[in-house]
Amino acid sequence: MLNRIKKQFKEFRILLKSVPSVVVALFIMSVFSMNLLANKSIDIPWDWLALDCGIFVSWFAFFTMDIVTKRFGPKAATELTVLAIIVNLFFCLLLFIGSVVPGTWGQAYGQENVEQVNGALNATFGGTWYVVLGSTAAFLISAVVNNLSNFGIGKLFKKNPDGLTAFVLRTYVSTAVGQFIDNLVFALLVSHFFFGWTIVQCVTCAVTGMLVELICEGLFFYPGYAITRRWKKNGVGEEYLKLKEAEHESADNGDE
Repeated sequence: MLNRIKKQFKEFRILLKSVPSVVVALFIMSVFSMNLLANKSIDIPWDWLALDCGIFVSWFAFFTMDIVTKRFGPKAATELTVLAIIVNLFFCLLLFIGSVVPGTWGQAYGQENVEQVNGALNATFGGTWYVVLGSTAAFLISAVVNNLSNFGIGKLFKKNPDGLTAFVLRTYVSTAVGQFIDNLVFALLVSHFFFGWTIVQCVTCAVTGMLVELICEGLFFYPGYAITRRWKKNGVGEEYLKLKEAEHESADNGDE
């Protein structure tokens, strides 16, 4: 058991060296910011529709998972997701500590109701346990679904798995399913019980959020495709991919 843990940790370290650091950093930032923005609902003139500001950035998290899955596989993308969640929870803890430390936010100075504004800012950045836990659960579930479905759809393209058609289909379908699950799980766990959303609002939020995020990702699907092609051309992640290939060959020989 200990040897297996060491082996997995070594593999994870190689993965972190293999995925470009900028991609990892932007992915973690997107996870952190989308959970923070999920605290704010968007004013919409229709009672049956409800959205939160997390939709403005959550598409980028799925965009990143899609290109990582394409190059490194679903396990790698899921491991990076877990890393992003851990970092997000850590910084949520730091924000909570900052929110309970006595003091006044700069935005509160000059306001007539300083204590009320200061309290609102503390509550926003300090977060609430149900928003943090709900968003964490929703994102983890949706990430696993997104990564596995993206990989599975890619397997259907036997002749040209690296073509544009294959990339677009695997990205759009997996993102649609993943985004819907992410929005729906969060809405049911948090918005329904704590914000008073109806089931209809939860479902319409999930569908509408999915469509908005698909449009956002649709604007950048070609850059994502170009990135994966450039990674393959430049041999990005070869050390990790060779390690995984060696593991598969070892497993096959063991089965025989």
